Amino acid sequence: MQPDAFLDTNILLRHVLQDNPDQSSRCSRLIETIERNERAVRIADTVVFETVFTLEKTYRAERADIGDALLPILGLPEVVLPGKRVYLEVFALWIANAGLSFADCYHLCLTKQLGLPTILSFDRKMNRLASVSRDEP
Repeated sequence: MQPDAFLDTNILLRHVLQDNPDQSSRCSRLIETIERNERAVRIADTVVFETVFTLEKTYRAERADIGDALLPILGLPEVVLPGKRVYLEVFALWIANAGLSFADCYHLCLTKQLGLPTILSFDRKMNRLASVSRDEP
């Protein structure tokens, strides 16, 4: 099934947070139609990043709870996000490493997924994924 719409961050937030009775219930119904393969949507990495950032920084949600809420949605076949398989490893690394940002974890995991042995960075925290070495220019 081809996507018929782009899913914005606020749809994921309302669904996860259940903080607005009208909007949250509408968003949850939408997610249910996607789960039943009745509709396909497209999202972008920026939607994932913005959702994670907002849940963590604004709503103070725990990292594990954010992963538990988002990974099942991202894994749905009718949620089209090129390269979405990397997010399983990204969330695992992010949850296990409080000192790393979500973006740092994404960059490390993407480096590994691309088959590149090295990430160029001055950030010493980037040494936390054994399969990727950090080097400075």
